[in-house]
Amino acid sequence: MKLLSFKYDGKTLFGPKVKKEEAVWDVQKIAEAVGEQNFPESIAEGVVSGVDFVEKIRTLCEQAQTHDGMDSFKYSFDAIEWLSPIPRTPKNVLCVGKNYADHASEMGGEGAPAKLMMFTKAPTAISADEQTLSVHEAVTSQLDYEGELAVVIGKGGRNIPKQLAYDTIFGYTIANDLTARDLQAERQQFFLGKTLDGSCPLGPYIVTKDEIPNPHNLSIVTKVNDEVRQNGNTGSMIIPIDEIIEELSKFVTLEPGDVILTGTPAGVGKAMNPPSYLKAGDTVKVSVEGIGTLVNYFK
Repeated sequence: MKLLSFKYDGKTLFGPKVKKEEAVWDVQKIAEAVGEQNFPESIAEGVVSGVDFVEKIRTLCEQAQTHDGMDSFKYSFDAIEWLSPIPRTPKNVLCVGKNYADHASEMGGEGAPAKLMMFTKAPTAISADEQTLSVHEAVTSQLDYEGELAVVIGKGGRNIPKQLAYDTIFGYTIANDLTARDLQAERQQFFLGKTLDGSCPLGPYIVTKDEIPNPHNLSIVTKVNDEVRQNGNTGSMIIPIDEIIEELSKFVTLEPGDVILTGTPAGVGKAMNPPSYLKAGDTVKVSVEGIGTLVNYFK
């Protein structure tokens, strides 16, 4: 199931993509029409229920298709404003650094780390598909892209063993880990260069984990103005997702709605000769197999 958050008629809503249509079901409206009680008000609220949440949505959509008001329960993509599927996480967005050997190599230095490297992006960095973002020219001249697969946590927990790690996952989405390279170099730390407002686009969908049985065999492609810059596969991760969750949860309690960015393959702008950073007027598209394409414009 592909789930998205959106605005329609001034209301913040969510629902699944309508099969074979460029449209979305308003599941909250359906729930109200059929008398469903205590239905979640957001994806972030529902993910903790995992499969039960997904099955409830599926049942509501089936009921909508036999309801007299069926057409009033769905909206064309052209009529909505896209939001991040998780508009705000419970804590900072959790990010894995240098998790692809080819990217670690192109960035120079000591190459791939021996142990899990983590940094965070503030929740205010989260932005959405189709959103126009600032290049933040007042504070950086080196804004770069990093296309990534992101994990959305469902039930979460602490000290999660590797063999149970996938049980904690609700689904997957796409991220662009926008990074101010000059701020990273000047400040000798990741946070300020990684957490500029809007610097964590997520979307367009969360795809539930049942539709992606193997998250380590997905193509990941980033284009800038339709030029392919990154062309990798999630199978090249140094530390796989189950090990990321196991190690991270030793230090941080994972909560429903947490988002983990799993790293980026080679091809970032900094590594080009000469380096090529984002500028006003650029369009960046990040595509991950089985999920879709995350599109952002820059001004």
